[in-house]
Amino acid sequence: MTGTGATREEYLARLLTEYRVVSVLSEKNGCRTLRLRHRALGRDLVLHLLPFCSPVYETLRSLRCVNLPEVYDAVRLSDGEAVLEEYVDGVTVAAVTEIRRYRYREAREVMIGVCSALAVLHERALVHRDVKPENVMISATGRVVLIDFNVSRTVSDRPRDTVVMGTVGYAPPEQLGIAQSDARADIYAAGVLFNVMLTGCHPSETLAPGRAGRIVKKCTQVNPKDRYQNVRRLLNAL
Repeated sequence: MTGTGATREEYLARLLTEYRVVSVLSEKNGCRTLRLRHRALGRDLVLHLLPFCSPVYETLRSLRCVNLPEVYDAVRLSDGEAVLEEYVDGVTVAAVTEIRRYRYREAREVMIGVCSALAVLHERALVHRDVKPENVMISATGRVVLIDFNVSRTVSDRPRDTVVMGTVGYAPPEQLGIAQSDARADIYAAGVLFNVMLTGCHPSETLAPGRAGRIVKKCTQVNPKDRYQNVRRLLNAL
């Protein structure tokens, strides 16, 4: 990780001598995510301004996976961290489900991409902790990309998560401060994602029919020991 004594606002001001802000992609929990465009080259990238330093983005810098965005740099600042990341031009699964439901074959392809990304993260003891339709991009070429690692963390041997993070409905019980979350927390959220793509509803409201429903039910068991124990098994089930 590179470092500088600048604040987040000072770092942004320096970038804006070469880039301009296209849009604010997200602003929550003290984190700002901006889409920037190079003034001369017209190239877009994503800037995350975080009020903390996370080892997750530094790990992502060394990863190359078609289902994960490329992280160009992670800069330690006096009041947090700045992360420069690939901009994926496309639509989120959330935007698609606002218009229509996915057919099983389409949803399966998205799930394969999500699980492939999770497999790479889990192999490095990283848990995404916020798998949901808004965090899955489908590019113009059909590439599936899992984004937004602001609440991701490394697996710990603590008895429970020290900070409650995630999205209600997608976060499993253990992620809400009951116990320590691990890779199986992402499997729970992936199951909810699969169901929402197919039905538009949380599985507690409407469970997808047939084989898909059985997969969702297995993913979303309250006890982590009753879920698929890794994403490879979930991939095999798909």
